[in-house]
Amino acid sequence: QVQLVESGGGLVQPGGSLRLSCVASGLPLDNYVIGWFRQAPGKEREGVSCISSSDGRTYYADSVAGRFTISRDNAKNTVYLQMNSLKPEDTGLYYCAADQVPGTGYYYLALNCGYGYGMDDWGSGTLVTVSS
Repeated sequence: QVQLVESGGGLVQPGGSLRLSCVASGLPLDNYVIGWFRQAPGKEREGVSCISSSDGRTYYADSVAGRFTISRDNAKNTVYLQMNSLKPEDTGLYYCAADQVPGTGYYYLALNCGYGYGMDDWGSGTLVTVSS
């Protein structure tokens, strides 16, 4: 049984920063993909950033590349999303999600994160609002 608990969301002005945290339990130690998705009201869910535990590969959506950084602390079973230079379009409910049996290579990481394929475990979300 996998549990994912997000935290760190809030209200921030454009140009500001937030760091989201996802504490995971029940994941395989050495082989999983975990990352972040977001969804604004009335809009489709989109992948933001993911990281592979096996090789450390990362994926970033084009819209956040250069502004967001994903990282993990294995000792704390936690993955982080550092969000800088936030824009109003970054507003949404941010979900942590994981794939316990990921494929091998960046192609599959991109499928996981770009499309949500194989991401069977989801947290309940943390709300990020970017507004002046």
